[in-house]
Amino acid sequence: MDLLSARQKLVASNIANIDTPGYKTRDIDFQFEFMSLLPGDKPNVIETPGLNVKNDGNNVSLDRETRLLSENSMRFNMAESLIRAQLQMVRTAIKEGNGTQ
Repeated sequence: MDLLSARQKLVASNIANIDTPGYKTRDIDFQFEFMSLLPGDKPNVIETPGLNVKNDGNNVSLDRETRLLSENSMRFNMAESLIRAQLQMVRTAIKEGNGTQ
């Protein structure tokens, strides 16, 4: 969830800088970071290659960034649901272990 939160902030920063001359879109290699992230490590932020650059040097695409916000939100909601389900299983196990329902 920390990785998703960091990505959300980064995408929001890209959108905030959509009119900043020379600003380059930044992102997190989400798949790589997800597989290798250790607790406490900060994600590696990279400039996103292959985007169209405007005359002022800015390459932020509002369509791309809003899609990423939506995708990130769905992943965060899914992670939250999984954590809630795991917590509920632990609560149930504790109650059954105590002999109370």
